[in-house]
Amino acid sequence: MFLSKLDSLNDALKLIDDNQKLMDTEEIPLDKAHKRVLAEDIISYHNSPPFDKSAMDGFALKAENTFNASQSQPKTLKIIDMVGAGCFSDKSVGEGHAVIIATGAPVPDGADAVLMKEYTTTKDDELTIYSQVTPGENISPKAEDIKKGDTVLSKNTFIRYQEMGLIASAGYDTVKVFKKPNVKLIITGNELVEPTKDELSDAKIINSNKFTIKSMIEDSGACVSISHVGDSFKEVRNAIHDASEEYDVIMTTGGTAISDGDVVLDVVDDLGEILFHGVAIRPGKPIGAGIINDKMIFTFSGQPVAAMSQFDIFARKYLFEMQGRKFDLSVTKRQAKLKIPSQLGRTDFIRAFSDDDYARHILNRGSGIIRSMVEANSYIIIDENDEGYQKGDLINVVFFNSLLW
Repeated sequence: MFLSKLDSLNDALKLIDDNQKLMDTEEIPLDKAHKRVLAEDIISYHNSPPFDKSAMDGFALKAENTFNASQSQPKTLKIIDMVGAGCFSDKSVGEGHAVIIATGAPVPDGADAVLMKEYTTTKDDELTIYSQVTPGENISPKAEDIKKGDTVLSKNTFIRYQEMGLIASAGYDTVKVFKKPNVKLIITGNELVEPTKDELSDAKIINSNKFTIKSMIEDSGACVSISHVGDSFKEVRNAIHDASEEYDVIMTTGGTAISDGDVVLDVVDDLGEILFHGVAIRPGKPIGAGIINDKMIFTFSGQPVAAMSQFDIFARKYLFEMQGRKFDLSVTKRQAKLKIPSQLGRTDFIRAFSDDDYARHILNRGSGIIRSMVEANSYIIIDENDEGYQKGDLINVVFFNSLLW
């Protein structure tokens, strides 16, 4: 089936948003948490640093004992102790005293500054200084980074390597995160074969969608399992039905148009509810989406470039937000390098190569031309209310690398 009226892009996206699901949570070891999304606030169990510590190798002392010291007028102090990282000194720094201190070591009582060793010389327990410091200089004060009891990260934060260090410093060796969605990717098509160096026969086509869409799912933080079925209603129905019992999201490629053998939307209609089929976009007009067994199903085109664009426009946001991570297209402005025609009433996602100043659309951009996506690094987006752009116009651009998990 094919619904005769095309939905607008905004209407289709709202239907997906209205049916957005959020994954359950799980607690995992911190060393497995990189590139996951927090499902809890991180409240620090500790001060960091837990004490005043030296920011460099040198001498802990009273700052006032260094005042006016210079190369021409050095001052002399007495070394009373040495302290390394992981140790405390039991000595108190008094007038005219100094303690040798290593980077990261606790500052002894009585000291209020650290003088870099580069500005000193020593002989036995005698320290000669040739520079001065101010109170607090070269000391990282207690709780400078984190204060015990503070909320240092909020729920729904994406955990980069920076956050990994902050979570560890807060005292967590496990962390609660949103589960990764398990996606079933069902490739349909009697004509598809696995990659081979042998000559293709009998109108066969290499199954490239298996590799591109799988990679895009993984680039959205999800897990994926793949199967390939023929174009029969029964085969497709059995595969989709079984997937709806086991997986969190279903995606298909092929079988979404109106030709004989394009049965995927008939199956969705039979097993559940079609949210939309056909959207006023280019490429990828025959995109469909529905609900089966309370699971979202996206039905992509069999045309490789259309399928990739459909994924970026519709499915990527859904997978991100299932995991508690907000997603919106990161739109920037560039000047059009060439004239770009379009058509009112349709939103175009045009493959382009963009740099810091300009965007140039890829001229050979049929929905099956995979090389055009390789040559591109961005989409030019032309709104449904625009008839295109002239050379030099400011246009909306979304870089591919801004879409990645």
